[in-house]
This record gives sequence, C-alpha cells and structure tokens, in this order.
Amino acid sequence: MQPTTLILGLGNVLMTDEAVGAEVVRRLEQESAPDASLMCIDGGTLSFTLALPIGDCPRLIVVDAATMGEPPGSVRVFEGEAMDRQLSVNAKTVHEVSLSDLMDIARLTDTLPLQRALVGIEPAFVGWGDRLTPSVEAAIPDAIARIRSLLDRWDTCP
Repeated sequence: MQPTTLILGLGNVLMTDEAVGAEVVRRLEQESAPDASLMCIDGGTLSFTLALPIGDCPRLIVVDAATMGEPPGSVRVFEGEAMDRQLSVNAKTVHEVSLSDLMDIARLTDTLPLQRALVGIEPAFVGWGDRLTPSVEAAIPDAIARIRSLLDRWDTCP
C-alpha cells in the first residue's frame, strides 16, 4: 500500500527548540500503531531530496518550530492556503533549501499535496543545545493531538 499522508518533522537536533519537529514525529511514531497509509520522516534541516516524498503523497503535515509572535510552546495549525501564506511570510532559512522552496517545486511539478498543513510550535530558544526548553517540550502532546485531529478530519471529509 502506498502511503497517502506524509508527516514531515523538521529541525536541527543540535539547536535546542529547532529540533521540535523531529521530536514530535519521533514520539508520534512511538505512540502510534503501524499504519501503512502514513509515512513519517525526520526531514532534518531540509534538502531537495524531500521533494520526491512530498510529491508522492496527496496529504502533507509538516511539523516545525515557527516564529509566530506567540508565547513559547504555543502550537498553531496553518492549513492549505494559510500554510502557503505562513511560509511566504517566514521563508528565511539558513538551510540548503527552505520549506517554501520545496512547496514551490511541488507547485511547478504539479505535485503539491491538496491537503497540507503546517503544525508550528513557537520556540523559546534556538541555539546550541541538545534538549528542548521546558515550554516547548510541554507542547509536544498538544502538537501530536492536533496532528491526529487533522488526520481524523481528513479521513472523514476527504
């Protein structure tokens, strides 16, 4: 069975709260029963190689640290065009490629997932370190609950 949903966790695990996307995906996989319709990937700090799995799935959920002007640990979901707007406003990155670049590749190749969402978690601190700050660590269950809620809604209203 071909996966229909890609859950992509982003972040640098050596940069404190920047690692939250990868940690959410890791915990989601640990806590969930195997599901052939889902593909979970730790996307690290992004690469053009992620364009292929993004284009292969009609549904995409990205989990990442996102500067939204909210208190640290706040979780927000940006879905569809709201995700596109959030990425266009916050497209700055120090990585090889930005998530906005990957979405543009998908648009140009006509493989942009119709159902897509960004689960953003406001960081408290991004700097050298191998642990999440307490407020961001505490946000992980909420992020996982929001991912499950999206999946349930998408499954009932495709």
